[in-house]
Amino acid sequence: MSRKFNFCAGPAALPEAVLTKAQGEMLDWHGRGLSVMEMSHRSEEFVAIAEGAETALRKLMNISDEFAVLFVQGGATQQFSAVPMNLLGDKAVANYVNTGQWSKKAIKEASKYCEVNVAATSEAENFSCIPSFDSWNIDRSGAYLHYTPNETIGGVEFFWVPQVDMPIVADMSSTILSRPIDVNQFDVIYAGAQKNIGPSGLTLVIARRALLGNAHPLTPSMLDYKVHDDAGSMSNTPPAYAWYMAGLVFDWLLEQGGLAAMEAINLRKSSKLYNFIDAHDFYANPVEIASRSRMNVPFTLADSGLDKAFLSGAEERGLLNLKGHRSVGGMRASIYNAVPEAAVDALIGYMQEFAAANA
Repeated sequence: MSRKFNFCAGPAALPEAVLTKAQGEMLDWHGRGLSVMEMSHRSEEFVAIAEGAETALRKLMNISDEFAVLFVQGGATQQFSAVPMNLLGDKAVANYVNTGQWSKKAIKEASKYCEVNVAATSEAENFSCIPSFDSWNIDRSGAYLHYTPNETIGGVEFFWVPQVDMPIVADMSSTILSRPIDVNQFDVIYAGAQKNIGPSGLTLVIARRALLGNAHPLTPSMLDYKVHDDAGSMSNTPPAYAWYMAGLVFDWLLEQGGLAAMEAINLRKSSKLYNFIDAHDFYANPVEIASRSRMNVPFTLADSGLDKAFLSGAEERGLLNLKGHRSVGGMRASIYNAVPEAAVDALIGYMQEFAAANA
C-alpha cells in the first residue's frame, strides 16, 4: 500500500527513511534481540542512543555546552508552567507576546504564577500579523520575555528575534529545525516533538545553564530544569522510544545537508503554495505576507459551503488532514520538514482542479 501525503499539524509526518529504519530495528536493535521500546533507559545501549541523539542535535543547531539539552515528557503545554517556575526567581512580572492561540494558552498558565505583562498583541487584527517591535510595551522589571515564533493555528511566524535586556523564552514547537537559528540569542527554547522532531510524547528543552538552579521551592522535581540536567534527562524513565526516533530524525536532517538545506526546501515549498493561493480568487490566506508561516499555511475557499466537498475530494486523492483548526475553520496545510515537495505539488494540482470545477 502506497503512503499518502499527510498535512497534519501534529502528530505530523515523519520522514519515510526514518520510519523504514525504525521498522527494520523494531524487533531487533543492532543484533541485541530486543526492541528499543523494551530496553532499560539506564542500559549501556540506550545511553548510547540518548547521547547520540543529543550530539546530533547539538551539531544541527550549533548548541554549546553553555546550554542544557533536555529530553522530557509533558508536552510543550507543560512548559507553560515550567518556564515561570524556573525563571521568575524573586520577580513578580513576566512579559509575554500574544500572537495566537498558543500564546494565549501560555499567558493563561503563567498568570497562575505571576503578573503577566502582555508586551504586544495582534488580537485586534485577528492574529493575522506579527506586531511591529516599535509598538511593544515591555516591562523592564520582568523576569523574562516569552513569545511563540510560529503559531501553528493562525499561520504567523517571526523571522526576527526580539532584542531585549532580559532572558528570552521561545515556544518553537512548530518551527524548530525548519531553518538555522542562533541559539545564543535565546535563554530557553522548548518544543513539543510531534511536528518537526519526532513522535508525540517527547518535549525538547534547550536552557541556558547559568539560569538553572533558581526554581521556585514548590516546583515539582519533574518541572525543575536543573533536576533534569543533573540527571541527563533520566531522573525518571524518559520517553525512550520517542527519544530514539528523534535521534533518527536528527541523523536524517544531517544527511539532507542540515538546517540551511532544509530552509531552502521549506522556502521553496511554502512559496509555491502561497503563490498559487495569491494567484487565484477562489482561495485566500488571511496572514499579512511578511508574517506568513513556512510551516503552517491556512487558507479559505471563496464559498465555505464547499469546505466538506473539498476535504472529501482531498481524502480521495490521498491528501490527508487538511481541515483547519476548529477555532478558525477553513483549511490548513502543515508542510513540515518531512512533508515532501511532491505533496505540495499534489495539493496545488488538486486545488487547481477543484477551483476549476466549482468556480
